[in-house]
Amino acid sequence: MKRIGILTAGGDTPALNATILGAVHRANQLRLEVYGIIKGFSGLLNPEVPHVHLNPLFTCIPEIDPTHGGSVLGASRDYVDGDDKETIAQVADRLARLKIDGLICVGGDGTLNGMQPLCDYLPTVLAPKTIDNDLGLNYPDEPTEWVRETTDNPKKFRYHRKLGREFELEEMINFATPGYATAVYVSAQSIQRIRTTAESHRRIAIIEVMGRDCGMIALGTAYGQPDMILITEHPVDPDALVERVVSILDVQKHAVICVSEGIRDTQGRILGAVTASKDPAGNLQYTGAAEALKKILVDRLGDAFFTHKRRNESADAAIFVRKIGHTQRGGRPILFDRFYASQLGGKAVDLLAQGYQNCVATLQYRDGGFILDSVDGNMLRDRWGEVHYRPLSPTFYDPKRFMPSVKGVRYLETIFTNALGPDDVESIRSLFNTGNLTHPYLSVNVDINKRIKRLQEDA
Repeated sequence: MKRIGILTAGGDTPALNATILGAVHRANQLRLEVYGIIKGFSGLLNPEVPHVHLNPLFTCIPEIDPTHGGSVLGASRDYVDGDDKETIAQVADRLARLKIDGLICVGGDGTLNGMQPLCDYLPTVLAPKTIDNDLGLNYPDEPTEWVRETTDNPKKFRYHRKLGREFELEEMINFATPGYATAVYVSAQSIQRIRTTAESHRRIAIIEVMGRDCGMIALGTAYGQPDMILITEHPVDPDALVERVVSILDVQKHAVICVSEGIRDTQGRILGAVTASKDPAGNLQYTGAAEALKKILVDRLGDAFFTHKRRNESADAAIFVRKIGHTQRGGRPILFDRFYASQLGGKAVDLLAQGYQNCVATLQYRDGGFILDSVDGNMLRDRWGEVHYRPLSPTFYDPKRFMPSVKGVRYLETIFTNALGPDDVESIRSLFNTGNLTHPYLSVNVDINKRIKRLQEDA
């Protein structure tokens, strides 16, 4: 093997550049050339395959900065359709023309599904990333618990899981995914900042974080000390919800609730979709999980609850919602993400160099510390060949307290106790650098565009 390709697919995370840098550094040691594919699988679908030589003369190009969020290569949510054999053959031919001997895809479960068609044409491995921390398994036999049901569309199926089993933390496949720690860091800080407004004005703050299918980010916001956490995996019981909110208000006159965007009602419906309305064109407009939760509290508590004790002028005025949004997946990655992302990038290069195929680089927890490892990509598949997101285990959550369980606390401690480095704190100083007032933002895209090459059509 002499030349490898690397691409970043799916949504961006803060640790992508660190993964790329780790891969390039390891490739330099092994004397392997690295070519970056611009905009993920979209670049492979482009006949010109825009690409960048990341280590000319086995030296990393200066644009790759592990402290910079996003991806220097760009990303997209395009994937190669496994049923489109003609397109797959074209992509394989383009990679062959680039003399790519192996491909690293940096992504999550969607990317792992998307890269499978290429595995029949050249060695391909996955370096994990996702802020949702839902790539992997809670335990090795988890894929056997998925059940598939037919739908009205004969080409589409509905999947759900049977009740899972107890497991030890050491059993987890891919303990934590680069991007998760920074997303929790940002979200927990947001909880703390919004808290003071709710506290000062005696209001209820409902803060929505990402996690449509997995409540890992919401669980981690326990570091920001919300009063309640509602996760995707546990249905919302309105009675229990209201009872807990009232008890909190009686004691401290305000409440802060963190919710995953994918929280569901007791019938399994996503709360943000339950109260959906339509725009003038007839398209469904979802209110969002936080808005739906606010509606429940407004309807259940009513105006009198807030006006009786002069808590506020109305239920609507007493409850406000905020979405953390894309700030969770952007900006500077913290130390945990930078370090382990670069390690996993290097591990992915080693896997290719050692002849592995359809493999996933993983971060494992063993004997009180983290180690690098790998698993066959097929290990993450169910009996029908699908790769599913990893749900937050119910053993990590205490539904009576609306907080992490004892086991959930142990899991979070393992990741975050030393997740920040001194340079993370020091970086804050640069915000008020006077130069920021007078100099425009210098996008890395400007310099990368100067390096991009394209395949030429055959004569």
